Amino acid sequence: MARIYKTPGVYIEERSAFPNSAVPVPTAVPAFIGYTENAIRDKKSLILKPTKISSYGEYLQFFGGAPKTKVTVTGTGDPTLPYDIAITESYFTLHNQMKMFFSNGGTDCYIVSVGKYVDDDGAPVTVNLEELKKGIAPLLKEQEPTMLVIPDAAIAPVDPADQENAVKAIYTLYQDMLKHCGVDMQSRFAITDVWMDRAKYDTDDYDMQADVKLFRNGIGTNNLQWGATYFPWLHTSAIAPDEITLLNIAEFGAEGDVRPFPDGTFNDKNEIIDKAAFKSSLIDGAATTLAGLLDTALNQDVYDGVLKHSAATDIKNSLLIGTDDEPGLLKLDRNNADDVKRVNQGLTSVSSMFKAVLRDVRKELNLLPPSATMAGIYSMIDNTVGVFQSPANVSVGSVMNPAVNISADQQESLNVPINGKAVNAIRSFPGKGVLVWGARTLDGNSQDWRYISVRRTVIFIEQSIKFAAEPYVFEPNTAATWSNMKALIVNFLTNVWQSGALAGATAEDAFSVDVGLGSTMTPVDILDGYMRISVKIAVTRPAEFIVITFEQKMQQS
Repeated sequence: MARIYKTPGVYIEERSAFPNSAVPVPTAVPAFIGYTENAIRDKKSLILKPTKISSYGEYLQFFGGAPKTKVTVTGTGDPTLPYDIAITESYFTLHNQMKMFFSNGGTDCYIVSVGKYVDDDGAPVTVNLEELKKGIAPLLKEQEPTMLVIPDAAIAPVDPADQENAVKAIYTLYQDMLKHCGVDMQSRFAITDVWMDRAKYDTDDYDMQADVKLFRNGIGTNNLQWGATYFPWLHTSAIAPDEITLLNIAEFGAEGDVRPFPDGTFNDKNEIIDKAAFKSSLIDGAATTLAGLLDTALNQDVYDGVLKHSAATDIKNSLLIGTDDEPGLLKLDRNNADDVKRVNQGLTSVSSMFKAVLRDVRKELNLLPPSATMAGIYSMIDNTVGVFQSPANVSVGSVMNPAVNISADQQESLNVPINGKAVNAIRSFPGKGVLVWGARTLDGNSQDWRYISVRRTVIFIEQSIKFAAEPYVFEPNTAATWSNMKALIVNFLTNVWQSGALAGATAEDAFSVDVGLGSTMTPVDILDGYMRISVKIAVTRPAEFIVITFEQKMQQS
C-alpha cells in the first residue's frame, strides 16, 4: 500500500529493479564421523557436536593427533615369511583419513567425534558401530554438509568365528547413512567402503568376490541412489616412516618364534639363537625384553664376520642399559620423544629384523579404506570443474598402490552387476598410476540415478532453488509472485546450463520452468495454500563407454 503523506516536504522512495537471485549452495562439504584423540574447543567438549574445519592444522588443534596403535609380532617358522603382524590396540583411522582427504583436494568439512581413543579411566577402546551411529543424528541440525563419510566403520572388529554377521553389522550402519542422506535430509550423498578381509587380501586364498557379495547382501535395497562405494582399500603414505617406533610394538610373540634360524642350530659361545623373540612389552618388560632380538641380530653379524663378539655385546648393553645421561631401553621414558627417537634409531641400526618389522607395521597401518580419500577427490573436482563432472579417471594422491589389483575382466562384475549395486574400482594402470575407475551410484539399474554426478548435480540444483524460494513463503499466491519465482529459477538454471551442467544447444533445450493457474495449479491448490512449480532439466551424463568403430574401405585413387 502506498504511503500517505501529510507533512509538506520532499520524500525519497526506492524500488527494487531486479528480482531475487538464487545463490549456488556449496557441494564439497563432507561430514566425517569417527574417534579422535581429543574433542575440545574453548574448554568445551566437542563430543557429538559437528565442528567445521578447513585444514589439517585445525583438525589437530581441536581433535588431536594419531592413536598410539599397538601391534603384536608372532613368528611363523617360515624363513620366507618369518612373522605375522596383528593390530591389537588403539586402532582408529580418522586422523590418517583426514590426511588423505586434504592431500587429495579436500577443503571445508565437518568432524563429529563420537569418543576418544581411551575411556574415562584411560583404558583403550575399540571401534563401536553403535557409537558411530550416534554421530549421525547431530548432523540433522546442520544444513551445510553435502556428503557423509564414516571411515572407521570398515575397521570395526570382526570375529572370524562369526564373520558374516559381524560384517553385516557394518553394512547396517551404511543403511543408516543412506537413510539419513535420502530420507531425512535429501541433500547429502554417502560414500562407503567395502569391508576387506585384511588377513587374506594379499594371499592366494583371497576371494575378492566373496567380500563384494557380503557388501551387496548387507547394503539392502533402499535409498541406493544416495550413495556410492569404492574398492579395494589403499596402501597409502599417510603415516611417515618416523611415525612408527618401538612404542607401536606391544609384544613379540612367544620365545623362539622370531629368529633367523628357526631350527635353532646356530650357536655362538653357547648363546642359543632360540632366545630371539621378545617376550613382552618393549617398554614395560623386564631385562629380557629386548635382549633376545638383539642377541639374534648381533650374533648373526658375528656369524657374518661383521662384528666381534665383544663389540656386539657393547652395542647391546648400550641400547638396553645406556648411561645416566642417555638411558637405554630398560630405563626409557616413553613420554620423552628424544629418548624414544634415540633408542629407536639404535635398534634399527643394529637389527635388520627390527627395521623390517617397523617397515611392515607401517605398511599395515597405512592400509586404509578409500572413502575419505574419495571425499577429497569429490571436493577437488567440485572446486575445479563442477559437481556435474564425474569423480573418475582421476589420480589418487598419497597412495602407493591398491591393496588388490583388479583387472578389466574382474571389474565387469563390480561395475555392472545384475542387481545394480555397482562397486567402483580403484585401479593401477602402467604409466598412469592409481586412478579412480568407476562413477556409479549403488542404484546402477536406474536410468535416472545411475551416475554419481547426476545424483549430486540434481541435489545441488534442488537445494539452491529451495533456499532461493524461501523468501517467497507467505507471499501472495498471485501471478506477480509466480512471475518473480519463474524469473529467479530461469536465471539460475541459465547460469547452470552455461557452466556445462545441463545439456542442450539452447537454454530451452536444457531446461523448462512452468508455474501458474491452469498449468501447474488448480483453484483448490491456491485455496489450500500451495504454489506448485514444475522444473525439468537435462543433466549431462558421463561417457562411460567410448566405442570407436573402424572398418576398411576400397582404395579410391
